[in-house]
Amino acid sequence: MSEINKMRITLDFSKGDGLLPAIAQDAASGKVLMLAYINKDAWDKTLETGQAHYWSRSRQELWHKGGTSGHVQIIKGVFADCDDDTVVFQVEQIGGAACHTGYETCFHKKIAPDGTVTIVGEKVFDPEKVYKK
Repeated sequence: MSEINKMRITLDFSKGDGLLPAIAQDAASGKVLMLAYINKDAWDKTLETGQAHYWSRSRQELWHKGGTSGHVQIIKGVFADCDDDTVVFQVEQIGGAACHTGYETCFHKKIAPDGTVTIVGEKVFDPEKVYKK
């Protein structure tokens, strides 16, 4: 039986211009909900609050997942890969949808071998109403 070693992790933010991939996975079902990026500030804020925070590459700002929609992600577990440059957030997804387009998961497009796309799942919310666009 292997021994469990406890240590404080230091993620390697030197790669990817200070951004690391963060995969959000539903803690109960195991379903992959989304992929986003974290920087050191997002990582620290996630650890501090127990809710997922990311770095928005398009808006160039710290982003509290669900801060606008109310569909926050409560952290239930965190795993780092062997190189300490990618994390998996196991989360409880509040509101039933992780995707800003209203679907449960951002991965709702099933692609067939011929390249055609089938949308799987139904929208949980109307993004126009939630984001008032």
